[in-house]
Amino acid sequence: MDNISQVFEAQKKFSALNIDVRLDALRGLFNEIRQSQDMICEALRLDLGKCEFESIATEISIVLDELAAMIKKLPSYMSVKKVRTSFLNFPAKGRICPEPYGNVLIFSAWNYPFQLMFAPLIGAVAAGNRVILKPAEQAEHTAKVIESIVRKVFKPEHVAVFNGGVDVSERLLKEKFDYIFYTGGAGGGHAVMRAAAEHLTPVTLELGGKSPCIVDSDAKLNLAAKRIVWGKFLNAGQTCVAPDHLYVHSSIKKPFLEKLLYWIRQFYTEDPASSPDYPRIINERHFDRLQKLMGEGTILCGGVSDRAKRFIAPTVIDGITWNDPVMREEIFGPVLPVLSFNNINDVIAQINEHPKPLALYYFGRDNAEQVIEQTSSGGVCLNETVTHLLNPEMPFGGVGGSGFGAYHGKFSFDTFTHYKPIMIKSTAVDLPMRYPPNLNKNLKMLKFVSK
Repeated sequence: MDNISQVFEAQKKFSALNIDVRLDALRGLFNEIRQSQDMICEALRLDLGKCEFESIATEISIVLDELAAMIKKLPSYMSVKKVRTSFLNFPAKGRICPEPYGNVLIFSAWNYPFQLMFAPLIGAVAAGNRVILKPAEQAEHTAKVIESIVRKVFKPEHVAVFNGGVDVSERLLKEKFDYIFYTGGAGGGHAVMRAAAEHLTPVTLELGGKSPCIVDSDAKLNLAAKRIVWGKFLNAGQTCVAPDHLYVHSSIKKPFLEKLLYWIRQFYTEDPASSPDYPRIINERHFDRLQKLMGEGTILCGGVSDRAKRFIAPTVIDGITWNDPVMREEIFGPVLPVLSFNNINDVIAQINEHPKPLALYYFGRDNAEQVIEQTSSGGVCLNETVTHLLNPEMPFGGVGGSGFGAYHGKFSFDTFTHYKPIMIKSTAVDLPMRYPPNLNKNLKMLKFVSK
């Protein structure tokens, strides 16, 4: 079945409500991914130049961990919860029953094309939905591997994959799905929202934004520099929660930048182009966009590029203002602008002048709580970058312009679940006080029980 409408209609008739169906699917997916690791790593190498370690650590392991946790905890997630009922409903019982939305559409992004496809799929399948997947066409090799894995594990009536470009996405969005989950840029998010509005379809949008990173005067400079370099240049900066730009306190700026450049050399050598651990830019279009962002300020390191090899060296730029091109859009690449500050209140005011970011990072101690309380972002790390999304006990998602909705762990199950309230009223007793006429006779009793 290759026709979108045919698959969509077939999925409507397929039942994935039984826990055994869900668990068998999740276990099958776990085993197939584990057996396909070499193929997955090779696809990620071809698409993004990722080394095997990074592919396993940031894509495959995250998915396998999510699967293992979901398989273990699914029975408890699916359990019906009994709740108390109010006096006005006496005598009655209440319960909340988790049920799937039905037909779900999931779009993934190209920067972590394997993880961002399968992580939401786990939640959708666990919740009992039927799913159509649309992998990112920019990561074409990984998209083919995704399709191969899904075809081996699932019947198309349960989970199907449609590869292709914008035309395929537009065709999918014409169908009346019960839920849409989208990961990608703001432009695609707007298109999804417009299409979903036609059918009043609920959506989750995982977008991005300019995630600030603050290095305060009391930060541990060496550790801060090390963790920032890792979080920024992971996947060549093509990470939605990568530190987009730095605010560095003027009093520690010089020694901090020295340590920042030191760790770039330690991680990727004096010649990052020859480093086996440094990925590549996804395509020429994205490469050209990044090149245009490096025209202002003083380049402290990097600035070297090779279009034919889709290579841009880890680049740090000082002397940047918010009027420069690099500060007008999400960078999404290995370019790190540096701004100075003297007063944390000025930083907070600047952050709040711009759209809410997907992540915010603060290195230091004394002003940490003030920054948390007076700014809004999808998530926060203190003295760390990026790794907050690895904790399945915490939701991952955006706010405002960086998206809405969240997933990972139980939050993935919740995202793809409608919690249906059910009240069961006794027929043995029927209290007369709610019925006309002469309702005023029962007013005192009503006021009493309403206190």
